[in-house]
Amino acid sequence: MRPDISVLIRTLKREKAAYVPLVELGIHPLIKEKFLGRPILSLEDEIAFWYRAGYDYVKLQPGVTFNLSDDKKDSTFQKKLDGALAYNWANEGQGIVTSFEDLEKLRLPGKEEIDYSNFERVTSLLPEGMGVIGQYGDIFTMTWELMGFEGFSLALFENPDLIKELNNRLGELVLSMFEFMAQHDAVDILWFSDDIAFSTGLLMSPDVLRQYFFPWLKRIGELAQAYGKPLIYHTDGVLWDVFEDIIACGVDALHPIEPKAMDLAEVKQKYGQRLCLIGGVDVDLLARGTPQEVEAQVKRNIEIAAYNGGYCAGSGNSIPDYIKYENYLALIEAAKKYGE
Repeated sequence: MRPDISVLIRTLKREKAAYVPLVELGIHPLIKEKFLGRPILSLEDEIAFWYRAGYDYVKLQPGVTFNLSDDKKDSTFQKKLDGALAYNWANEGQGIVTSFEDLEKLRLPGKEEIDYSNFERVTSLLPEGMGVIGQYGDIFTMTWELMGFEGFSLALFENPDLIKELNNRLGELVLSMFEFMAQHDAVDILWFSDDIAFSTGLLMSPDVLRQYFFPWLKRIGELAQAYGKPLIYHTDGVLWDVFEDIIACGVDALHPIEPKAMDLAEVKQKYGQRLCLIGGVDVDLLARGTPQEVEAQVKRNIEIAAYNGGYCAGSGNSIPDYIKYENYLALIEAAKKYGE
């Protein structure tokens, strides 16, 4: 089957399309290399993987380096470069920004340092019918990770101006990336990723998110609407308390409907008329289950969520290197088998 970016776009708009598209935010390079049979060394290799695996798009990110380590502090901050595939743990205590003095020493990349060269090259390399998703994220995540979870939590009461200033600097930088991607002719779809929840609840209260997260998501949503490009939003976890906030920001599709956090059928029933749903195949099942179990889960998800459009098949988070390779193959083959 040849790629058709229009099928994915129609699905994200909750329209019935010719087939159920495959969608992933992140696939570990080792999985890609095993599938492709060679190392992923170039944009051409990246496109070749997504094309051969059956996706309608290649995902591109602006090239930017966040060199934010500070040997004097116990910080484990590391910017995630491929959609939630980093293994480092977030700092639970104090981060590298605990005061305005620390903030002034912080060296964030400048907008002029961001590399968009792959966006300029990609059109001439794409197979016919294939499109581009422009993706970045983590405004809120970088804010609290740079301060440490404890430090951020205390600052909510003791130093909210520090949070606001750091959040604004990070937000304006990431927003500039979406301004570029929204206006670029090569980009068909925008994808913002920023985790605000875990499997049992929100990371922080809705009020905190409404102050430091949702205003940025809304600005990105307004960009997407202004340039006529669907917006996907990624966050793990339980989202019942903020679904209306997410929708109000102009989000078209929600990823990844983590199975241990929310039931796909319930989300479809409550919000499927206003959100396209993406994912829902448990990563634990991909890691420990059998290909037959994976196939059954994909089939069930399609039956539950794709009957009237508005569903894309994929994992309930990402495709890490520790899953069984044969289970990843089972996922993509089952999506093609049952999604037509």
